[in-house]
Amino acid sequence: MNGLQEILEKCKYKYEIIQHEKPILSREDGSKYFGIEVGQTAPSLILKTDKGYFVLIVSGNRDKLDFEKIADILGCSKVKLASPKEVQKVTGFEVGRVRMVGLDLPCVLDKRLFNYDFVYGGTGQSTFTLKIEPQALNQLNQIAATFD
Repeated sequence: MNGLQEILEKCKYKYEIIQHEKPILSREDGSKYFGIEVGQTAPSLILKTDKGYFVLIVSGNRDKLDFEKIADILGCSKVKLASPKEVQKVTGFEVGRVRMVGLDLPCVLDKRLFNYDFVYGGTGQSTFTLKIEPQALNQLNQIAATFD
């Protein structure tokens, strides 16, 4: 798990790494598989900006992202999703497998995640999911900004 376990062990919050047979590739799949609200799914998206790359951890109940608002929050002139090739290059993970913690990138967190006791997201491997208290995301990532 590429050091994920060591990172999590430094954390004072509760977490669990859950193994499953098939990859979970959408918020609907995650919600159905774990029996949770869609908002508890927390995909890690990689943003490309004029100030470099950021990881955006977003609640699955967002249907649309306002990239202009995110650009304003970050003080950037341009924000867009990184290409699959860029994601692999800057994280070492494929799109859909990017882990929620331990990336060497500044992080933008969706405040909606804090409405839940636990959120579920990537570990870097498609058949493992990280269940974690959302407050841990503040401790284990380089938080650059949060948004509503």
